[in-house]
Amino acid sequence: MAALGHHIGGKRISATSDRTGSVFNPATGRVSQDVAFASSKDVELAVSTAKSAFADWANTPPLRRARVMFRYLELLEKHKSEIAALITAEHGKVLSDAAGEVVRGIEVVEFATGIPHLMAGHFTENVGSSVDSWAVRQPLGVCLGITPFNFPAMVPMWMFPVALACGNTFILKPSEKVPSASMMLADLLYEAGLPAGCFNVVNGDRSSVEQLLAHPDISAVSFVGSTPVAKAIQLAGIQQNKRVQALGGAKNHAIIMPDADMDTAISGLMGAAYGSAGERCMAISVAVAVGGIADRLVERLADEAHRLKVRPGTDPEAEMGPLVTSQHLQRVSSYIDIGLEEGADLVVDGRGVQGESLGDGFFIGPSLFDNVKPDMRIYREEIFGPVLSVVRAENADEAFRLVNEHEFGNGTAIFTNSGETGRRFVNEIQAGMVGVNVPIPVPVAYHSFGGWKSSLFGDHHMYGPEGVRFFTKLKTVTSRWPRDEQARADYTMPVQG
Repeated sequence: MAALGHHIGGKRISATSDRTGSVFNPATGRVSQDVAFASSKDVELAVSTAKSAFADWANTPPLRRARVMFRYLELLEKHKSEIAALITAEHGKVLSDAAGEVVRGIEVVEFATGIPHLMAGHFTENVGSSVDSWAVRQPLGVCLGITPFNFPAMVPMWMFPVALACGNTFILKPSEKVPSASMMLADLLYEAGLPAGCFNVVNGDRSSVEQLLAHPDISAVSFVGSTPVAKAIQLAGIQQNKRVQALGGAKNHAIIMPDADMDTAISGLMGAAYGSAGERCMAISVAVAVGGIADRLVERLADEAHRLKVRPGTDPEAEMGPLVTSQHLQRVSSYIDIGLEEGADLVVDGRGVQGESLGDGFFIGPSLFDNVKPDMRIYREEIFGPVLSVVRAENADEAFRLVNEHEFGNGTAIFTNSGETGRRFVNEIQAGMVGVNVPIPVPVAYHSFGGWKSSLFGDHHMYGPEGVRFFTKLKTVTSRWPRDEQARADYTMPVQG
């Protein structure tokens, strides 16, 4: 089969390299297509094309850039079912979840349509005698987005709509496991009227990423993935004076207080732990049961887990689909072995679902551990699969301390009916995104997404107001039009007044 190439200069192009990778349908375990891995020539073409397009696009009035975003918004709404189908075919998540992902990405495009207001500067008259000062935000240049497999449409749309609306040009390097959605997003952008070369998709592997990161004409890098790679990308970017926002791993805790509404907590934990097969950076992977609530919580979770419908993502009754690759299936399964070796109690073993009539797909069911301790690897490390660990805490102080002392600080939540406890949690907890009776507190598009500690490397969170700041640089102007008698040397520090 012909390998999927790249999207450069406003059109799909064939690759110049013979290096390719296989794209699988996770529900069947079969190869659906091959994807090209970019050569140095492909990378250079993408960067030079984006660089050539930058000046005209940056000088395009923000209102005209916003109009492109408005037309793009209409096209995304029209084709969102097709994009969701591409996601399910390559990632495996159920169609309803894929459709929700597309909607959350569209919300960022909606935010970007307001760019004329969002980029407005400020002006102060007479900061000194006959001296005026004002500040403006200007685009950076060619920006690079490196995105993971778990959200083939949403995470790219966290980046490029804001970057483009701000006047930058953009190169997207999506995960080679899920390339098709990005190519369709590019097709629709150009159908919306984006000038040729402003948005480019380069498919490839680690070698392609390294070539892009090292390119001197790329001004900024936005990344979502694992913590080790996020650290490496931040370091590489800093060394080359590139602006970097790099979102890393997570181990999100949900605290269940004794006064919590049990039905709300159970439904929240089930969706947050097992939705999208746990392949979310905002998945809840640790439930901290406080006081005497643990036995009842574990019993209810186990009962729900046994009833969870694990099926291909295209099945209308499916609640959880397969994992993305056979390698990832092996990795998640190995963590269940590790948990048993470490002495945790395996209440529900999801590996048994592989024996059901699911063919050769990369399926695993929900797993539930009880009596997990903070020194265990299944507690410390990100599994990125449908494995929920229950940790028991005596009181709120101990529960809060578990969250605050963990390496990661992406997102966290608490289930409680106490306003005092909820307010204290919001104030004291060390994480970038916090939910109170909300298990997956992903901010809406006009706020911003990002974690703390080893979950974020860089100074800016993603999309929303922080996205505008990241994809622009501030310029402050001080201006005076002197009369002839004022044209003399002044050797003192200028002061106001």
